[in-house]
Amino acid sequence: MRKTTRGSFFAIAVPIAVLLLFSFSTAAFAALPSSAEGEPLPSLAPVLERVTPSVVNIYTQTRVRIRSPLLDDPFFRRFFNVPDQPRERVSQSLGSGVIVDARKGYVLTNNHVIAGADDISVTLSDGRSFSAEVIGTDPDTDLAMVRIDAKNLQALPVADSDQLRVGDFVVAVGNPFGLGQTVTSGIVSALGRTGFRGLEFQNFIQTDASINPGNSGGALINLRGELIGINSAIFTPSGGNVGIGFAIPSAMALYVMEQLAEYGEVRRGTLGVYVQDLTTELAGAFGVDDVRGALVSEVVSDSPAERAGLKAGDVITQVADHVVHGMQDFYNIEGQLPIAEKTRLEYRRGSETREVKIETTALRALEGGQIDSRLSGARFEELPAKVRADNVKGVLLADLEKDSPLLEQGFRPGDIITGANRQRVQNLTDLQELVQGGAGPILLQVRRNGNDYVARIE
Repeated sequence: MRKTTRGSFFAIAVPIAVLLLFSFSTAAFAALPSSAEGEPLPSLAPVLERVTPSVVNIYTQTRVRIRSPLLDDPFFRRFFNVPDQPRERVSQSLGSGVIVDARKGYVLTNNHVIAGADDISVTLSDGRSFSAEVIGTDPDTDLAMVRIDAKNLQALPVADSDQLRVGDFVVAVGNPFGLGQTVTSGIVSALGRTGFRGLEFQNFIQTDASINPGNSGGALINLRGELIGINSAIFTPSGGNVGIGFAIPSAMALYVMEQLAEYGEVRRGTLGVYVQDLTTELAGAFGVDDVRGALVSEVVSDSPAERAGLKAGDVITQVADHVVHGMQDFYNIEGQLPIAEKTRLEYRRGSETREVKIETTALRALEGGQIDSRLSGARFEELPAKVRADNVKGVLLADLEKDSPLLEQGFRPGDIITGANRQRVQNLTDLQELVQGGAGPILLQVRRNGNDYVARIE
């Protein structure tokens, strides 16, 4: 009797379960309706129809000269009848860009996308392709701008990234892996991210919108279709996306774009102070009851900061309308201050809060040709304050023209010259005195990514 009851139960239960499963599967996997209860379903399609014409694909080619060490042997060249000419290797890369000025044909992208490229090609969403010329680059923020001679372009409107909040929905548009224009979505995961090597100014937006190689230089937009960031980097142990991507905020990108359009470079000023993060121990040592701010570690002689009365041990808490939370905040703000204009600066000295008007001055620079003809096509600058804060002294190789002898020797913008002719270089004056008018080869000691090299310039 019990066995019969169990059999009857399963005989009835199984068809019911199958029926319920079938009904559920049909409801779950049927095509979604275009509307629900008379209301249209949410979709990003209308926004993307406006945005995608403003995002472009960028392809570059770089010719690298290759010379075998055997070619330096005259016997080898004569015996094997090898011409004394280096071979060329052509490397290709890809990335993305954003049209920011339709009338002038300006396209904003990452500096690392076009750095060192001999040929730059821009492809629009409608399939048209154009050769691009470089308007200017800014390695310190990893931004660059190129121009294309094209009609009927559509620029992307720019929103204020300072209004972003963690949790806001964002969309990334770019050219990952060269597949063509691709759209991914996510949220703002964090704001104010720093800690990337090789960049002077950092204030990244972190997002989990899928960003992969090739997305660099593409657009990060809000749900209104406005540009809020330039996709720049990913964190990945495997080479693919793991949900941690970074974008340069539009507020920073807009400032750089305006500078590149006007000058072809970013002209930054300095207040003449070196700062560091304020720790609890340092706050106690200087009699400060709050760890928010940037601690002044050194004031440059005869600088705007010295003339304004700042001293080592002061804690800068605000510059203009921007609150300073730490060292990186201060340098990000200082890097966008207009040169030769007075700015309000608020700081604490012990328990006392003070305010002063301070005028920025241009960073001192020196053209390589002024020092020695063998350094022509190079521009040197005083070392940025952030780098000096890491106890590094020298001068910055800020820029190199394509015909510069230093470029052929393997030098790159961003290199730090720490010595010349076996003596230490701490500033531009040192470099000029040690190199100018000297006979024989120039020996330059170079620091790159924490490593030191010696280069011989004939």
